[in-house]
Amino acid sequence: MVRYVAVIDLGKTNSKVALVDTRQAKEINVVRQPTVALTDGPYLSLDQAGIHRFILSSLKTLQEQASIDAITVTTHGATVALLDASGALAMPVLDYECTEVDDLRDVYDTHRPAFRETGSPELPGGLNIGAQLFWQQHHFPEQFERVDTVLTWPQYWVYVLTGQKNNDVTSLGCHSDLYLPRQQAYSAMVEALGWRSIMPPTVTSGQFAGPLTESIAAQTGLAATTPVYTGIHDSNASLVPHLMTEQETLTVVSTGTWFIVMAIAGDDKPLDRHRDTLLNVNAKGQTVPSARFMGGRERELLHDACGITPDSVDATAMEALLHGDSTPVMLLPSAVSGTGPYPNSQLNWVNLPTPADDAKKACAITLYLALMTFESMQLVGGNGPTYVEGPLAHDNYFVQMLAAVSDRPVYISESETGTSVGAAMLINAPTDPPVYNSVTLSDQQRSGMALYASRWQQLLKHHAM
Repeated sequence: MVRYVAVIDLGKTNSKVALVDTRQAKEINVVRQPTVALTDGPYLSLDQAGIHRFILSSLKTLQEQASIDAITVTTHGATVALLDASGALAMPVLDYECTEVDDLRDVYDTHRPAFRETGSPELPGGLNIGAQLFWQQHHFPEQFERVDTVLTWPQYWVYVLTGQKNNDVTSLGCHSDLYLPRQQAYSAMVEALGWRSIMPPTVTSGQFAGPLTESIAAQTGLAATTPVYTGIHDSNASLVPHLMTEQETLTVVSTGTWFIVMAIAGDDKPLDRHRDTLLNVNAKGQTVPSARFMGGRERELLHDACGITPDSVDATAMEALLHGDSTPVMLLPSAVSGTGPYPNSQLNWVNLPTPADDAKKACAITLYLALMTFESMQLVGGNGPTYVEGPLAHDNYFVQMLAAVSDRPVYISESETGTSVGAAMLINAPTDPPVYNSVTLSDQQRSGMALYASRWQQLLKHHAM
């Protein structure tokens, strides 16, 4: 009987291994380290070797706490590993923030499938996996010629653990240009550019992939019979608990480096490929209208630029911002250009006090992230109650503003990393479902936040491009 699942959870900012008690649908331990990008290779790449060492040591640590019954993987999207015929990396794992990929953008765009077919918008750098492969094939033809298998990032780690090679549809369906979500098949571009032979079969997430190899078992202290299951794209892992309920219409907001808004049975709206909307593919292989912006990265950049921390937000400053200032401090998009609902707009502070008030700036950043999340919700017709997963679920002002501006119920996950619990639930449904707490606001809080949101939205009409 599977109870304790080790979930390898590789985010763009942090790498984690969580031990999930599936009976209670909660993490009982999480080991983490920063995700490192390497600059000393032929291009910006991920530290695969460092992640490998971290995974093995974390599994060994967690095994000493509780007997691990199964393992699965969830990772950020837009990343693939290219293997040679021996199973080793044929090329470094390209970091999707490698801007050099844009060198061939105009040429690549003549090959990429239409948005109406893939639901995959044109994105900068290596955010489209097809663009990565095209750039690598053009600039490193000899190395690319040795590529025998292209594995999505979750499935690469499943391969490391088991030796089994498959691709998961949730990662392929994450703006890769390689996949047709409605037809559940590789796109015509894959065949046209000669990549079909290096693409392994596709599988849905949560399937049994195989047992640990003897080598991995020996290095971690786990039994060689420990089963490993097909991995999943991290935002879609956050969606898993909601796919198991009978609720028909809802919106899920996954917060991390990226804030991903996913609309289940929402209002039917055409997706705008110029505003970072896309089709995701969930764990059941179904299409999910989604929108995103780099909220976690924006938060980090803004705090660093202002020399503040999230702790700078306090009740006194928020009260002044919402009820005491006739011209409150506001922040207009975008801190990270080229992505999100306003990819061409430049960051702008409004009514910034002099000398700068750090507490008010910190408050304005939090409210900005909530208001941008709501803009993304509107783009995909998000409706019904909103469930917030990830780090910002525990930021009271963020979720309160989201509730005020949307005028709909908002629920927050108790989980530290909602992605890990969702991935584990694919293996074993919990006896007790995950706990979500309702966000509450006083009438005064709601009115103050609603007024702030209305002012921000009016300014946005004149600012956004």
